[in-house]
Amino acid sequence: MFYDHQQIEKKWQKYWEENQTYKTSDSTDKPKFYVLDMFPYPSGAGLHVGHPLGYIASDIYARYKRHQGFNVLHPVGYDSFGLPAEQYAIQTGQHPAVTTEQNITRYEEQLRKIGFSFDWSREVRTSDPSYYKWTQWIFIELFHSWYNKTTDKAEPISTLIKHFEIKGTEDLNANQNDELHFTAEEWKEASEIDKEDILLNYRLAYRAETTVNWCPALGTVLANDEVKDGKSERGGFPVFQKKMMQWSMRISAYSERLLQGLKTLDWPQPLKDSQEYWIGKSQGAQVKFNVDGHEESIEVFTTRPDTIFGATFMVLAPENPLVETITTPEQKAEVDSYIEETSKKTERDRMADVKNVSGAFTGSYAINPFSNEKMPVYISDYVLMGYGTGAVMAVPAHDERDHRFAKKFNLEIKKVVETDEDIQEKSFDSKDSVCVNSDFLNGLKYDEAKALIISAIEKKGIGHGTINYRQRDAIFSRQRYWGEPVPIYYKDGMPYTLPASALPLELPEVEKYLPTEDGDPPLGNAKTFAWDEVNQKVVDTNLIDEKTIFHLELSTMPGWAGSSWYFLRYMDPHDENVFVKKDLADYWGQVDLYIGGSEHATGHLLYSRFWNMFLKDRGYISHNEPFQKLINQGMILGMSAFVYRIDGTNKYVSKNFAKNYQTQQIHVDVSLLKGTSDELDTEAFKAWRPDFADAEFIFEEDGRFITEREVEKMSKSKYNVVNPDDICEEYGADGLRLYEMFLGPLEQSKPWNIQGLSGVYGFLKKFWNLYFNGEVFEVSDEEPTKAEYKVLHTLIKKVVYDIENFSFNTSVSSFMIAVNELQKIKCNKRNILEPLAVIISPYAPHICEELWSLLGHTTSIEFEKFPVLNEDYLVEDEIEYPISINGKTKHKLPLSAQLSAKEVEDIVLQDGKVQQFLEGKTPKKIIVVPGRIVNIVI
Repeated sequence: MFYDHQQIEKKWQKYWEENQTYKTSDSTDKPKFYVLDMFPYPSGAGLHVGHPLGYIASDIYARYKRHQGFNVLHPVGYDSFGLPAEQYAIQTGQHPAVTTEQNITRYEEQLRKIGFSFDWSREVRTSDPSYYKWTQWIFIELFHSWYNKTTDKAEPISTLIKHFEIKGTEDLNANQNDELHFTAEEWKEASEIDKEDILLNYRLAYRAETTVNWCPALGTVLANDEVKDGKSERGGFPVFQKKMMQWSMRISAYSERLLQGLKTLDWPQPLKDSQEYWIGKSQGAQVKFNVDGHEESIEVFTTRPDTIFGATFMVLAPENPLVETITTPEQKAEVDSYIEETSKKTERDRMADVKNVSGAFTGSYAINPFSNEKMPVYISDYVLMGYGTGAVMAVPAHDERDHRFAKKFNLEIKKVVETDEDIQEKSFDSKDSVCVNSDFLNGLKYDEAKALIISAIEKKGIGHGTINYRQRDAIFSRQRYWGEPVPIYYKDGMPYTLPASALPLELPEVEKYLPTEDGDPPLGNAKTFAWDEVNQKVVDTNLIDEKTIFHLELSTMPGWAGSSWYFLRYMDPHDENVFVKKDLADYWGQVDLYIGGSEHATGHLLYSRFWNMFLKDRGYISHNEPFQKLINQGMILGMSAFVYRIDGTNKYVSKNFAKNYQTQQIHVDVSLLKGTSDELDTEAFKAWRPDFADAEFIFEEDGRFITEREVEKMSKSKYNVVNPDDICEEYGADGLRLYEMFLGPLEQSKPWNIQGLSGVYGFLKKFWNLYFNGEVFEVSDEEPTKAEYKVLHTLIKKVVYDIENFSFNTSVSSFMIAVNELQKIKCNKRNILEPLAVIISPYAPHICEELWSLLGHTTSIEFEKFPVLNEDYLVEDEIEYPISINGKTKHKLPLSAQLSAKEVEDIVLQDGKVQQFLEGKTPKKIIVVPGRIVNIVI
């Protein structure tokens, strides 16, 4: 019977949509299972075959859990704010909302074609005002919260104000920008502006001067992960370090909890390692060094206070405010020039560059508080303002970077940890030796010396032992248009939040999407974007009088804001009163399975965990962590094609002759190749782009033009993209789903090879035809044989194990084996073919729905109970024993599987054929391996 995949797939996709088959109930009478894919950004290019890999895996698991009787939440939505739509708006004038809507329409069309079991009724979009209303609400909650280190959680700012009213800062244990000291009376007497300024020092969402990655061409601040090699990832524009007033999120308050929480999660170890490194916990001491001739002191954090006697110079971050104060007039030009050069590098670049040594002398000297020796103070880009205090005490004998710096600038290198190595040539970084040249620390091991020096530092009143974290607070404002407006207005220079009743604060219309002529962000171009405090509404900007009508914040939120809580909104997507009802958040709880790329390790995954912990602290949800199990799927790689162009010409040479010329490799679109071969269609190539219209070719001797091929990341820029629509058209969505799983283990990257699709499609046709006798659908109600049941239950055992261990590729192989075996024994029994359809349906839902319908069922296969394994069918009744005589197999004998070794031996010796081989001889030895083989030695 002809397998018409196109007709079958359209029919069932229409059925699922009309019947809302995958709509999730909020009824709590079933156990829940929450399956989620990382939030897709709807790009203009649409999906290529690499994108659905993780979605197919999560869809298989979601369908499997439905078969097991779980109430499955498997939603979909779009992270729809983003820079690409804004860049397109700048170039064309088209509103980003229009571009985004078009892109989402295309994405949804493609996703529906692949047959995903998403609950489309729960779709969310971060750029929808009904969604970002709640992103703004969470921001306001963060603004009105502080972190109480005593209770180890976020609390309402009102509890902090109460503390100030009773005790001032006495006994206060809070996360803060600067350590403040004032009494209750001083607080009460402070003006409203001063009080607001003080509270900004503690708020979890706060505004402060920060060093940022500023991209003038894009007119915005970029996150570290949006910058590569000093240029913006999008567009390749130069990026500079610049100080700006920015909104920040106090994620640093959660550093320890974020670290400890990793222990409770079933995540890949490399991902956990990335977060641990990013958070960067270290124990040591905070120490103050006086600067000779200045009132200021330099404060450093060091993990090796035991080496303080070996500190021979100091290095400040170029951005450190002390630099301007302590730099001498003679050194100012050199220092200023160095600061300008450093501003062109991102922090990430500076951290990564461990080989190049550079710096500038400030002209000032610090005093070592223990040796009393003068230490020259330098600036260098290897010290970062955001880590520790933006200053280091340099111990060149025992730190590799400090050693390279000392050699470059001819600075003293003093051994303070015992070693036979020549510390003038190489640093010795071990903690296993003892202190030398260190006064009262001499002879002590690391742990003893560290404890004693910290005690001495504290006695001198110049510092204390402490724990430090590399993780810095997250910058939360972007100078862009296409993002969530920050619900803040400014009164007397202080930020105030809009009332919740005024949310959402919607993006205003603007004439252009670039910064204003005054350098303000694009929202500065809006004509209606001011806050009327009396009437509590947005009004025209020309009404601003700074008395009752005030400026609104012109920055927007970063790309990660909306994706930091979307998993919660899916639980209650249409609620207008709360971001999620508490009882629904308690029912759905954590995401049980989260699948996505490893590139989000230190961005989205950290921010989501931070926001989740905050919302728990404030009592809105009950679970500590958002994502219990996480799998990073690998990439599907493209098979790129290249042509060789002879340098300085428009002449192209076929692969095997390229070595005879000076050439340049150029990517060509894989669609220009003939069929599945490596041969280029030269006429199609000439028609592809105007600059190739007059191309000339040097062909192979057989007249063909052969391209070079290479496996690379699938990307539009490499012209190696395969559109899933084309695959669905030719091989069906079920073919695509099965093939992507069949390619290899989910976590590994693997190359796309279209030739393998025909094998999977052949399997689907075989599977389909099991249910037909020629052109007639024919399934028998006859009881299956033991052999038929064995095939079925062998498959059940394998598939259950594979799905629960995410080994989807081996399941597909098992389907093929089972179908081949059933075809061989001409099985058409209902009691085999009905459960077979259920087993295969998570992978190939369309064909299984059609077969289920043909089997006489009027409801979807989706909620049928998954077949239960019966091990009895796997027990062998009979075993065919090979009979080996003197190491050579001479005979095979079928015997009952229940026989003992002695019974097997007796029957074998009595067998007529065996007696012929023995020729009357008595065996010297008989070895029976039960269930396997009989060895006779004569």
